Amino acid sequence: MRMIAMIIKTAPLAVFGAISYSVAKLGLASLVPLAKLMACVYLTCVCFVIFALGSLLQLNGLSIWKFIKYMRDELFIVFGTATSESVFPRVMAKMENLGCSRPLVGLVVPASYSFNLDGSSIYLTMAALFIAQATNTHLTFGQKAAVLLVCLLTSKGAAAVAGSTFITLTATLASMGTIPVEGMILILSVDWFLAQARAMTNMVGAGVATIVIARWENEFDMAKAVAVLNEAQIEPLEPKPSATSPEIQTVVE
Repeated sequence: MRMIAMIIKTAPLAVFGAISYSVAKLGLASLVPLAKLMACVYLTCVCFVIFALGSLLQLNGLSIWKFIKYMRDELFIVFGTATSESVFPRVMAKMENLGCSRPLVGLVVPASYSFNLDGSSIYLTMAALFIAQATNTHLTFGQKAAVLLVCLLTSKGAAAVAGSTFITLTATLASMGTIPVEGMILILSVDWFLAQARAMTNMVGAGVATIVIARWENEFDMAKAVAVLNEAQIEPLEPKPSATSPEIQTVVE
């Protein structure tokens, strides 16, 4: 928790420094295309969560809106730290509380944090195409398809810590050779804001994947999940009379 607090306190200074460098180097007009990139990434992540992940939950009898409300505290933490690792224990606990069995949660959630990074895939692809356009690098349809496939593959196994996807994108562009890796400096100033979107998408994707696989393996308590998502209150049972109750005490006497 101290490390998370340190990240939250120092992150605004780092973001300010990155944006200041971009404005001083490229001018104030450079913020306009960067704002468009942020809008495209956020819009794509929102559409993916609502339509793709929402459809998966709907097919399994749950609502994506109720699930997001259930995970709202974790989403706020991820938004502040720009990494889904900060809520890893909380996600596992909430998935168990939602009705997924403990052995399945212990297997699927860690695997999702490495191999089911939906937000990172979106970020890698869109950032690569943005750099290509910003550097006036013409890509054929085949090269764009290659960028898409390579980014989907390199997102698997990437660390979920803050800034790791930026390094992954740098290595990807350097290995492909079609997009100049020097263009990475163009998105450095907004990488933190993009990391917030991809981290929240990754976390929601991990939760949805856990529910879907739990349903496939019959390791999911649907009644408990519906009650938790609906915030149902269970009536407490009346306590049984104890050995020191007046009735039993009278009988003993």
